Amino acid sequence: MTDVTNTEWSEIEKKVAQDAFEKAYERETHALIGEVRSQANAIKEIHDMWRLHDFLSARRHEMDGKYDYSYSVLIFVFAKLIQQGWLHIEELDGVSKDKLTKISALARTI
Repeated sequence: MTDVTNTEWSEIEKKVAQDAFEKAYERETHALIGEVRSQANAIKEIHDMWRLHDFLSARRHEMDGKYDYSYSVLIFVFAKLIQQGWLHIEELDGVSKDKLTKISALARTI
């Protein structure tokens, strides 16, 4: 397997990657908003509010680290998003077979 951090992306691949990245981000943020609404509706006491605050802080840190659109790490990002169910390999149709093979292999091992 070649070095995945020095992978070149064609203009077509960049467009497919950007679209897939945005779909995954939208799915995860939509799910997060639903979860936050549910937790907010369940607030009965002040400690419930602080728990929601802590949850949001942790999720922001997690998502800021996960959604990195640097081409040097994009194969790893896509593998993680596929493994977590936010992205489907078919949504990367147009990306080279070599990259898809790497992404699929990493998604199984992460």
